[in-house]
Amino acid sequence: MTTIRAQLALRAATLAVALAGGALAASGLAAETPSAATETLARVLPRIVKIHGAGGFRGLEAYQSGMLISADGAILTVWSHVLDTDYLSVTLDDGRRFDARLLGAHPRLEVAVLKIDAEGLPHFDLNDGIEAAPGTRVLALSNLFGVATGNEPVSVQRGVVSVRTSLAARRGVFETPYDGPIHVLDAVTNNPGAAGGAVVTRRGDLVGMIGKELRNANNHTWLNYAVPAEELREPVEAILAGRFAASPEPDREKPVEPATLDGLGLVLVPEVLDRTPPYVDAVRPDSPAARAGLRPDDLVVMVGDRLVSSCQALRDELAHLRREDPVRLSVMRGQEWIEVELKPSP
Repeated sequence: MTTIRAQLALRAATLAVALAGGALAASGLAAETPSAATETLARVLPRIVKIHGAGGFRGLEAYQSGMLISADGAILTVWSHVLDTDYLSVTLDDGRRFDARLLGAHPRLEVAVLKIDAEGLPHFDLNDGIEAAPGTRVLALSNLFGVATGNEPVSVQRGVVSVRTSLAARRGVFETPYDGPIHVLDAVTNNPGAAGGAVVTRRGDLVGMIGKELRNANNHTWLNYAVPAEELREPVEAILAGRFAASPEPDREKPVEPATLDGLGLVLVPEVLDRTPPYVDAVRPDSPAARAGLRPDDLVVMVGDRLVSSCQALRDELAHLRREDPVRLSVMRGQEWIEVELKPSP
């Protein structure tokens, strides 16, 4: 499919209608008009944002896309390395730039919610998202390749929904912890920076969010897909309600005798950086961690329902738990999501 900048989208839409009018009539679909395309883009483009954060390591890009999901500045995007920084910025369609903070993330579903301090913003309502049938003509809006940094419109791609399927059947082929439903797209959306963008119908109805870059381990082809809107509602509601939070609440009480890494039998990798990820370096024999089946190289992602992105964050979260209580951990073992409960020794 052809990637176009938003400034050229209207001209291309007019040509597409002229070329496809006969096929649309034959299929029983009403051909869109240039004015309809104009109205759709004018309505949805201001809901897409450009996100800038961490990157550069091993050639990783420092930008991605997102969509506004509330008038007061909540932004839905993918959970990725770009968000692994304290200095996130978001640029709106009108060029305004805001500092952003990570409210929380659901690592298994690979979604995250950011927040900027703004009011009265145009936004998508996830409750209004639709389930698109195969053959549905769609627009994919994103900041692919980081081409938009200021008030330039994001890029627009045209395509169709090829099929609705599940990533569960592809585990081991595509390395991702997400195994739920997806819309496979006949549009080349799997580009740097596109993840987190929105897929909408030609009328502007939200279909889903462009997923992370995934390459088939067998034939090295890329998967162009979107996570359906209905799959996004529950994790977003949980994050906005305070679950899957990105940092401990400062006013939470700490017990006199808290849980500790040593008490659980966990040894983490050396902290060579301030935000060293909490990988397990060793598991002590006959410890709660050993009995729960944890292994070296496991990455601790969550304690209970709270996100931990560094060794220090893991220690801080354990400091709010009582030593005698079980500790629920979610870990990544390769691309496998594992949930365990560490029970203190009697």
